[in-house]
Amino acid sequence: MIFMFQWLLLFLVTLTPTIIGAPNKTPPLSPVNPSLRGHTDVFATSSNDFETFFYNQTLDHFNFKPESYATFQQRYIINSKWWGGASKNAPILVYLGAEGPIDDDVTILGFLTENAPRFKALVVFLEHRFYGESNPFGLKGGSQSIEAMEESVKNKTIRGYFNSAQALADYAELLLHIKNKLHAHNSPIIVIGGSYGGMLASWFRLKYPHIALGALASSAPILYFDDLTPQDGYYSIVTKDFEEASENCYTTIKKSWNEIDRVASMPNGLAILSQKFKTCSPLNNAMELKNYLDSTYASAAQYNAPPRYPTTRICQGIDAASNATDILDRVFAGVVAYQPNRPCYNVTPGVTQTSIGWQWQVCSEMVIPIGITSNVSMFPRSPYDAKEFDDDCDKMFGVMPRPHWATTYYGGQDIRMILSKFGSNIIFSNGLRDPYSSGGVLEDISENILALKTTNGSHCLDILKSVETDPEWLVKQRKDEVKIISRWFRKYYQNLRLLKH
Repeated sequence: MIFMFQWLLLFLVTLTPTIIGAPNKTPPLSPVNPSLRGHTDVFATSSNDFETFFYNQTLDHFNFKPESYATFQQRYIINSKWWGGASKNAPILVYLGAEGPIDDDVTILGFLTENAPRFKALVVFLEHRFYGESNPFGLKGGSQSIEAMEESVKNKTIRGYFNSAQALADYAELLLHIKNKLHAHNSPIIVIGGSYGGMLASWFRLKYPHIALGALASSAPILYFDDLTPQDGYYSIVTKDFEEASENCYTTIKKSWNEIDRVASMPNGLAILSQKFKTCSPLNNAMELKNYLDSTYASAAQYNAPPRYPTTRICQGIDAASNATDILDRVFAGVVAYQPNRPCYNVTPGVTQTSIGWQWQVCSEMVIPIGITSNVSMFPRSPYDAKEFDDDCDKMFGVMPRPHWATTYYGGQDIRMILSKFGSNIIFSNGLRDPYSSGGVLEDISENILALKTTNGSHCLDILKSVETDPEWLVKQRKDEVKIISRWFRKYYQNLRLLKH
């Protein structure tokens, strides 16, 4: 139960190590495998249809101090190619940006642009405050630059405005601005988000029902707060995914951790491990390698999408090397199968704008208690330690996390009873192979708050671009989502006509 401080530095870095032994193991909250971000050619789209704008956004929505009236430039991107226009009250599909720049979201996420022609909808992407080009400190090197983010989280005044409630208020103010600018006062809005953005979408519908007609919350673990979900939830599904792929693979991985420690304790043991796993730089300790492998397995399970199915690929590599006497040779064969054709493997995490920003969000309000206590897990025991987490956040930022704030402000306790009384028009979609589905809403709450789940689905797969190889169950999931949203629109337009007569 160590390395909490290091874990916060590693959170949400592109396929970077997860901390084994850390009290708070929080794998990437991103709609797409971070390894694909920055490689937008993988998801071909026409950028000519998108136009970028900036809005003079209020820094502090909830106070009336002189400094609260300060403003910053918030980026948003619009595609009006298919929009039916304000005169026809044509709808607006809005993607709520999350913990990163929206540059890649425009090309990676297909649900909005693929369904805009059907609905004759305006497509809007909103960037989350402090990320990308929407940082109060300015760009300082471009939308991917880390300099402004580093300054933001160091500034004890500015970082206080860096939270989800302010972000949702940004979206509310900005959407009203867009509707007014386009004279689209009666155009219904559907907000869409994935992972942390999916949480934002569901919360936005609950907090601002007068602005959003409905929400599609993809892979949103809104119940992974305040002990609503067992801490073992995430890694129990990772283990299950690998065990279903291959019993031998699961057993090999489970045994490998002690073997790594054994080799590391030998004279020149770290050099042996560095050579065996072809690391780009010599290992400083065994934990670096274990973190890297943990992250590799977690990412493979979370983004276990067709047709590649990473968990299957890793296990095929391990099983194909079953004749190898060294268990670590078999483990490395799995790594190579998953990430082939690499001259070396970088086990040292890089630092990104997102990893820095999310450190602050995790240490303030987004406290997701993930740990490992099960003996059947293929990972070493690593219980969540709230005190150590608190201490590390205190050392890093001089603040104590508020683990109960998410459920206090947004709810979560007795969710079925509460939301069935006042909530409506939310789709919670999940793939059950996604480890974060353990903290998701998996059963219908009411006739208007619906859970769509797929047995073989993975993280946010339903809102990504569709491809020819998509299996029938995924195609059906997306069609079901469109049917539900269409039903919301029909009812809205019926009510609109009645009000006008």
